[in-house]
Amino acid sequence: METSNPQQADVGAPFAPHHNLDEVRSALDHILATRHFCNSAVLSRFLRYAVEQTLQGNAERLKEYLLGIDVFGRTASFDPRIEPVVRTAARRVRARLEAYYESDGRYSTIRIEIPKGGYAAVITEKAPEPAPAQAQAQAPPSSVSSEEPPIPNSALGRRATLFWAILLSLCVLGVAWFFLRKGERLSSQDAVLLAEFSNSTGDPIFDDALQTALRISLQQSPFLNMLAEEKVAATLQLMGRPAGARMTAALTRELCQRAGSKAYIGGAISSLGTDYILQLKAVDCQTGNTLAEEQTAASSKEGVLPAIGSISAKLRNELGESLATVQKYDVPLVTATTSSLEALKVFSTGQAVYRERGPEASLPFDLRAIAIDPEFAMAHFQAGSDYHSLYQVSRARDSITRAFELRDRVSERERLAIEAFYYRNVTGELEKALQLDEEETETFPKELYGYIRLGVDHATLGQWERARDATLHATRLIPDHSVAVGNLASMELALNDFSGVRQTIQRAMDRGIDNLQFHTALYAMSFLGGDLEGMAQQRRWFDGTSDEAIGLALAADTEGYAGHLVKAGELATRALISAIRSDGKENGAVWQENNALRDAAYGLTYKARQEAEAGLGLAPDSIGVQLEAGLAFAMIRDRSRAEEIEQNLNRSYPADTQVQSLWLPTIRAQLALNQNDAVAALANLQSASTIELGLTPFVNNLSCLNSIYVQAQANLQAGRASAAAAAFQQIVNHSGLVWNCWTGALAQLGLARANALEARNASNDAAKAARTRALSDYRTFLALWKNADGDIPILNAAEVEYANLISQ
Repeated sequence: METSNPQQADVGAPFAPHHNLDEVRSALDHILATRHFCNSAVLSRFLRYAVEQTLQGNAERLKEYLLGIDVFGRTASFDPRIEPVVRTAARRVRARLEAYYESDGRYSTIRIEIPKGGYAAVITEKAPEPAPAQAQAQAPPSSVSSEEPPIPNSALGRRATLFWAILLSLCVLGVAWFFLRKGERLSSQDAVLLAEFSNSTGDPIFDDALQTALRISLQQSPFLNMLAEEKVAATLQLMGRPAGARMTAALTRELCQRAGSKAYIGGAISSLGTDYILQLKAVDCQTGNTLAEEQTAASSKEGVLPAIGSISAKLRNELGESLATVQKYDVPLVTATTSSLEALKVFSTGQAVYRERGPEASLPFDLRAIAIDPEFAMAHFQAGSDYHSLYQVSRARDSITRAFELRDRVSERERLAIEAFYYRNVTGELEKALQLDEEETETFPKELYGYIRLGVDHATLGQWERARDATLHATRLIPDHSVAVGNLASMELALNDFSGVRQTIQRAMDRGIDNLQFHTALYAMSFLGGDLEGMAQQRRWFDGTSDEAIGLALAADTEGYAGHLVKAGELATRALISAIRSDGKENGAVWQENNALRDAAYGLTYKARQEAEAGLGLAPDSIGVQLEAGLAFAMIRDRSRAEEIEQNLNRSYPADTQVQSLWLPTIRAQLALNQNDAVAALANLQSASTIELGLTPFVNNLSCLNSIYVQAQANLQAGRASAAAAAFQQIVNHSGLVWNCWTGALAQLGLARANALEARNASNDAAKAARTRALSDYRTFLALWKNADGDIPILNAAEVEYANLISQ
């Protein structure tokens, strides 16, 4: 811990063992309790561990590999070269320590650092330094003598007295003004409304574009609590005003007050000869007083965006943000957006359209902005998000990949979002995505979309309680946000919280919110409750909309669940035609693969092969199509075709969490089952156990739990009746995930077969009890399929098994 660096002499002497260790620990506790660390359990744990190990002389424990295991809970297979979780955390800890010692810890006598190049703490002490108020009190006034002046006896003396009185009064007024002015500065909890950016130049190129630019610039701040545009739109609606209402000064102030904001920030641009004059002003909503104001000039159109970025950074500091964070989070606007005002204007229009009409309507604007400036990273990111919302996964991957390549051209907030989206939806590295979204929510705790994405991360990993909690936090930030509320309903459904789903959707609809997720969830609820009229009602909502194909596909799955394969086929064909007509052929291809899996499980080998090949022909590059096709070919015992797809997926997605830990092990397990090797099948499925409940992002329901179904079949083949029954029961118990997927129907038959197997293996009362359960389960399945089409092999087998069990 000793250092001989002479440059550290002014900081203080190195901390030595004979000093009071309790003081160091007390200083550490203070650091961890401040705003810099209190909202990050991971970084707090890292710093405390590093300091404690240093104090105890265990520096050898502070190696990247051991830190990954001790602090981050990684297993012995942890490879720091592949997963830089320790390096990332160390970088964030250093940055937060620096910010702490520039603000809250400026006068601390103990300084804790984690120097670059290692993870051991360096602890130094320095002599106590008085705070500014104390220093003023101790030092004599610089402009007034410390000696008492004599009482004046002349006019000169009276004038001198008057001079000093005026000077003293001015000093008092100056100090008072300083503190009053300081009192008007904002806190990090004060909501701030972005007002209209008025344009009096007569040039329409500045319309909307400059407001978008200012929002992006201000949103770089982790300090300012900018009121979300969704909250603005909702408040305007409550005021009886349209979302696009012209924001006059009076309306802006009323909106600011109604939305519970402390202040609003407006901008203005005017022309003076060939120059442009730019002004930003922050105004108190209640009093109308100006809190801060900045002005500058630009000599050309090309200089307008850099000028806005410059004065917005100054305004942030004037409103109370520390200079350190202003400098750290201040990417130039031309870099963070685009150098083209035309592209920015089109992008701004697309953002407004998205808020009013959704991703399908806004996508053409994003693509137009990209055509104007192909290196406009935010436009690529928004296009990728639009495609993802429209379930066009391959196009989404292409757009997000391009945004990722251009991520050095965005703000820190956008960089975190782009990288997380890329790792989740392109490479499939879910843990990396999770860490980045956690970093975003810690750095920008008032950013809604960080919590939405964090919820999706947990859902894809099968951590549904955490997914719900993160999404619930998002809805607290903006209660009327359509995506957040829709995701919350889906997560409550995944947890079988059916009353919660209905309450969430009803509250939203009462406030005028409606979206696709609500109606798919309500359809699922009606299906699970056996409510035929409810399903029909939700089907009608889809009719005539751009999402009509989804309604048809849901209905096709319901018919297939009950063994009505002719009806299912008719509806599936209509869904496919509708999907292709609405430019959603990838969705149609995925639905064909769903049908292939179902028909393979039902024993319809020829039909399943046709559907699997048709899906691949329609969208050969789709990861969802390939994954389901690979499993379908394995289930119909086409080993060569299944292995071909499996090997291609393994090469193409080497780091994808779900591909490597869930789908490929399931395909390999099914191939092993085909060889009557249940032991190998179960060994393959061990890696799937941690994420087997994870969200499947390309299907209409939340997951069919295919890996659990194959696991149950493997246990049956191995003669493990209890384990098989437990796996089938797991599918039944997670009906909020499975909905109307074929696995839900066949899990009932699987329970019957598992109990029949136990009846054969057991004796006396145990055998009788198992036989009784088996008969009940067979009756449940056969009642479900009482009107099923004829000549379905699995139904024929079930009827024979049931008859044999009765006769025993």
